Parts: sequence; C-alpha cells; structure tokens
Amino acid sequence: MKKGLISIAVACCLIFGLVLFACGPEAPKTIKIGINAPITGDIPKVGEGTKFAAQMWLADVNAAGGLDVGGKKYMVELVIEDNESKAESAVKVNTKMITEDDVLIIVGPQSSKQAVPAGEVANNYSTPMISPWSTNPKTTKDRPYVFRGCFLDPFQGPVVAKFIKKEFGFDKAAVLYDVASDYPKGLAEFFKAAWEDLNGAGSVVAYESFTTKDADFSSQLTNIINSGAQFIFSPQYYNEVALIVQQAHQLGWDKPIVGSDSWGSAETVQLCGKDCYGLFFSTHYAAAAAKGATKEFIDRYNKEHGYVPDDVGALTWDAMRIAQQAIKDCGTITGDLKADRQCVRDALAQIKEFSGITGNMTFNEDGDPAKCAVIVRISDQGEFEFYESVCP
Repeated sequence: MKKGLISIAVACCLIFGLVLFACGPEAPKTIKIGINAPITGDIPKVGEGTKFAAQMWLADVNAAGGLDVGGKKYMVELVIEDNESKAESAVKVNTKMITEDDVLIIVGPQSSKQAVPAGEVANNYSTPMISPWSTNPKTTKDRPYVFRGCFLDPFQGPVVAKFIKKEFGFDKAAVLYDVASDYPKGLAEFFKAAWEDLNGAGSVVAYESFTTKDADFSSQLTNIINSGAQFIFSPQYYNEVALIVQQAHQLGWDKPIVGSDSWGSAETVQLCGKDCYGLFFSTHYAAAAAKGATKEFIDRYNKEHGYVPDDVGALTWDAMRIAQQAIKDCGTITGDLKADRQCVRDALAQIKEFSGITGNMTFNEDGDPAKCAVIVRISDQGEFEFYESVCP
C-alpha cells in the first residue's frame, strides 16, 4: 500500500474512533434489575413472595413489549440472587450484582438483618436500592442511594403501644424478642419506649430475649407469666411466632399476644393454627376485604400461586413499580451505568404521591415514605382481617 493510502486509512480510523467517542457508550438493549431475596434459610416464604411478585411485574413488562423509557422499549432481566437469610450473604449478593451483573437498581433485601448491611454496599457503590419490607431506621440512614417501601419502626412501635392501650386498657407489658436480629431488637426497643411513655417507667414488667434459631422459649415465657404481664408483644418472624404462641398456651397463658408486620406471612396461620386465631398485629395491608388495584393483585397472585399474598409480596409489587417509574422518569438510558444509576437514584428521590397497593408514598430526604399502618386481626377462619388503620 502506498504511503498516501496508508495515511488516508489511518485518518479514517481516527475519525471513526472520534465519532464513536463523541457518541458515548452505546445504550443497552436490556435493563437489569437485581432481586436480593431469602430464597433459602430461615424465612424462605419471604423469598418466595419476593420472587413471585417480581416475576409477575416482569410478565406485565414483557407483555407490553418492554419498559418504555423516553419512547424506546427496553427488555428487562431480573437477576434473582439468594441471600440465604444471612447478612453476610446479602452483602455478597449486592456486591456481585453491582460489580459483575451490572444491575441498574436493586430491590431487596427484605428483612432488616440483611437490608442494613446490604444497604451499605449499595450506597458505597452509588447504586440505588429499594428494600420493600425493612423497617429498621439504619437501612436508609445517611444512605442517599437506599430507599424503602414501608413505614419505619419508630412509627410502628408507638402504633402498637397506643392500639393496645386503647383496645384493652392494659398497663403491664411483656416483650419477647430475638436480641441477635436487627429488626426485632430495634422494634422491641421502640415499643418499650412508647409503652413507658404511655404508662410510666417500669410498666414493661418483663423484657425477655433469645437468640436466632432458638426453639425453646419456656424459660422466658415462665418469667413473663410470673411477672404479672397482661399481654406479650413479640415482633418475630412467622417461623418463630407459632412456636412462641403455642408454647405460651401450653404453659397456661390465656392473655393476648400481639405481633408486628413480621407476622404477615401466609405461613403464620398455617404453622400456628387456631392458637393464633383472634390475635392482633400491625402490618402494611390487609388482604381480606381489599378493593381496587389491591384486590386485583391479590386475586391474580392467588390464581397463579395458590395462596393469598402476604405483605412482602404486596410491598415487592409496589417496589418494582416504584423502580419502573424512576427508570421511566430518567427519560433516557445512556449506557453509562454510573450516570444511569445516578439518574434513577435522583428520580426515586423526586417521586411524589405514588399510588401503591399498600398505600400512597412520597419519599423524604432519607428515602423513607410516609405511610399508614394497618392493625390486622386473625379471624376464626385464619384470615387477616382489617381492624383499623393508623396514619402519621
């Protein structure tokens, strides 16, 4: 090749390269959304509800030909990873999805024990994350990239305390909680403070704890029975609720046992049976007698999966739709993952009056929505019946 032709070829290559550089990175054809869920471990029903709700959302997106962003349709891929209900696994999952799978946004983890450490990873990597179910304040505190789809324990604790005082008129409380898990430990503390504000110091006459995976609560329950407590507040997960309630009844306890949103699983009544009938707990929505979009989701979920979805499923559905709105609000997907993640994060922070099946949401500067809580009664048919709502 002659020297002149070589020079022309080199010049053409340089021009082509400059054009590519000027255009920036190519926009991806597929948007990846990470799902960090406890598929195995202590609370697999939580992971199942998470996965089912996310897949239902994806089916709707696919049916529409993809996710519309600025007039362009993108296919969506869910990267579903199992955190095994462990904090260290939740951290590894978030790290992998962010650094290897190139997800745009993460939904989950659910429980605070996993969401708090996983949220730190997401924030450190400047990747938006929405925890549908984690109520512990630490999940979002000082983490501008982390959001949640539920109320917080500083709100839930006083809600339960005030409800019990109004409903029963009691003044002596007992608390039984897992000291090794962020969610029950934090909520137990908020409840205790709220109860003592209402009834005075010393009105929590028994404050009993255990450690994750304990299955024998006879010692703690005996102490509670001997304390003169008029009820037990136990903010535990569904796999522990049945053991606690049944063992209490076996020891002769015939007074109320009250729970929190962690009782809301479809497994709670299956494991607990009639021992849990008539008991109350605070949660995010009530399936029985639901209306509108909430009922539509419940009926569809029930038809596809054979049981009524719990609050985790409903909150995950809302979280997926919140993520969808934030992505759409960006207006464009550039292919620069860092910039696109920042855009989604900023769009999340600007969401106002989002209409979810678990309530309307507007995020504050900490990534937390102002939402109402629901008091549910477990009926004699084992259904979660709406009893009353309490709003901020």
